[in-house]
Amino acid sequence: MIMMTILIMIFIIFSNIFMLISMLISKKSFIDREKCSPFECGFDPKSIARIPFSLHFFLITMIFLIFDVEIALIFPIIPTFKMVNFLSWFKISFFFIIILLLGLYHEWNQNMLNWTN
Repeated sequence: MIMMTILIMIFIIFSNIFMLISMLISKKSFIDREKCSPFECGFDPKSIARIPFSLHFFLITMIFLIFDVEIALIFPIIPTFKMVNFLSWFKISFFFIIILLLGLYHEWNQNMLNWTN
């Protein structure tokens, strides 16, 4: 038991030493102005790099992710067709697809699917 405690302490000490060495090695000691500037084919940047991001791109991405996850949830419904009662399978599948269609209708109704405003 004492040997195990000593080994754990040695392991912790060595891991802390390695982490300290890696932090010291990886620190940047020289900050170059050119390396910190945005790169545009060797020319000086004509505009600021932090332009506002359109919220519409974010919403389209969220819609894609939501429907992508829903497709991944639909795939297991197909193989379970032969394993369960048809009526319960139909009710669950119908309910799930109705929820998807209601979500699609809501997005359409809120004009989230229109690319231009």
